[in-house]
Amino acid sequence: MKISLLPVTSTPQPYSRVTQHPAELLRIFDTGTQVVRWQRCTNLVITTYLQQVTTSGLLISGFRTCLKANQQLDPIHLPDGPGRSALADDIHQLSVLYHDLLGCPMVGLRLEVLHNAMCPRFHVDRTGIRMTCTYLGPGTEWIDDVQVDRTRLGAGANGLPDTQSGLFTTDETSIEAASCFDVVLLKGTLWQGNTAQGAIHRSPATTPSDNPRILLVIDALWD
Repeated sequence: MKISLLPVTSTPQPYSRVTQHPAELLRIFDTGTQVVRWQRCTNLVITTYLQQVTTSGLLISGFRTCLKANQQLDPIHLPDGPGRSALADDIHQLSVLYHDLLGCPMVGLRLEVLHNAMCPRFHVDRTGIRMTCTYLGPGTEWIDDVQVDRTRLGAGANGLPDTQSGLFTTDETSIEAASCFDVVLLKGTLWQGNTAQGAIHRSPATTPSDNPRILLVIDALWD
């Protein structure tokens, strides 16, 4: 998948953006923008496949791998069944899109099968720009930093939950969330000029009765 170049501005832009078009993912490079969400339609073939392989126990722990630019994902990483090739193709398309955005020689790719929230507290990643896509279950959640006190993230919370640490500076703090199949770009503190910023996000809450959450994460590899 190729995306057309858009002008990148150094003028501070909105903290987060929502778009219907993959070309708008380039807005993650704008100064001040920390989250870009590309809304996509659910692929029922992939959804059905993941429900079947998780229920049957064929997909338990996911996988981790590295891909070069335009390298196809080997379907061997996924259990056999109707829909496996559709998921492999979608992961490949997203990795190519990410390659095109970042210009990195390789990507680190992981598919997580989660029964509990991986990162339940709001936090900022020490990464450059990360791509995520939830294929099954609730999507990643984030909040605008104008509604929080960043000093209360991590150790600054003094062990208190987010609702008691003083993180939220208003009673009306709104939590945004991605839907299944949405592609989300999260800018971290290691991105140039972004040391004191970064997308404030967390994993969604789950219950024991929920089906596993299937999450794809892609990061740039430079060496």
